[in-house]
Amino acid sequence: MNSSAPVKSVSARIAEELSVGENQVAAAVQLLDEGSTVPFIARYRKEVTGSLDDAQLRTLEERLGYLRELDDRRAAVLASIEEQGKLTPELRAALLAAETKARVEDIYLPYKVKRRTKAQIARENGLQPLAERLLEDPTLVPEELAGEFLGENVADAAAALEGARHILVERASEDAELVGTVREKFWADSTLRTGVREGADPQKAQKFRDYFEFSEPLESMPSHRVLAVLRGEKEEVLSLQFDGGEDADYEAMVASTLGISNQGRPADKWLGTVARWAWRTKLMVSATVDARTRLRQR
Repeated sequence: MNSSAPVKSVSARIAEELSVGENQVAAAVQLLDEGSTVPFIARYRKEVTGSLDDAQLRTLEERLGYLRELDDRRAAVLASIEEQGKLTPELRAALLAAETKARVEDIYLPYKVKRRTKAQIARENGLQPLAERLLEDPTLVPEELAGEFLGENVADAAAALEGARHILVERASEDAELVGTVREKFWADSTLRTGVREGADPQKAQKFRDYFEFSEPLESMPSHRVLAVLRGEKEEVLSLQFDGGEDADYEAMVASTLGISNQGRPADKWLGTVARWAWRTKLMVSATVDARTRLRQR
């Protein structure tokens, strides 16, 4: 999709998803915007909507709200990046092609105005070149190279390397393609495990006894069980754990994105810790938050 390609209207997108006419969707949207309810439209306005049934109308209403929110957020992100003077034709095209709010946020992440991070502090302390050189040439010895970057706010080689690690971890955690791929793999591979929280009220706990030792893949978990375990967590009876599979698989994805490979060179071990930290401190957290959001939308 190029930056000048027209964006489909909300009605056109919904019509395509439901395999119905755009005029049917447009008529239903108008009725909803005028305050009509789904049951009323399904029963009394069949001649206007081309006989869209209750299930189609409920899906239409849900998608209408989502797509309008998506378009509003897309517009806000485009405006923000343009205001920063960083909106390229390629970036505009990527945002216009984004089909979910999560994808828009992935693309926006590097441009989002954020608090002063540890990576930002490390850059201010002149540690960006250290991170770049170790990434580009793993034959360098990290501790020796780090000695060249000591200063008023960088006391020793360990502090310099920690700052460089923060810089590369942030780079990985803001890579839109990596974030999106990790999120989808985590959702597809994750199992939700539940257990009884220590100190839980015994009387309350009995309502959730079916979930004292329970596990189920996220993708196949029906809505009634999702609601039950989330309610158990809210009532401080259940603890929830999202198990996305082998950490090594996700660390390998980070390593591939950053161009890290273990060939026994002096910096390879240190670079391996970068991939591990990026997964465990950043990407796993965001993937878990996204999984919770998807579950609540069941």
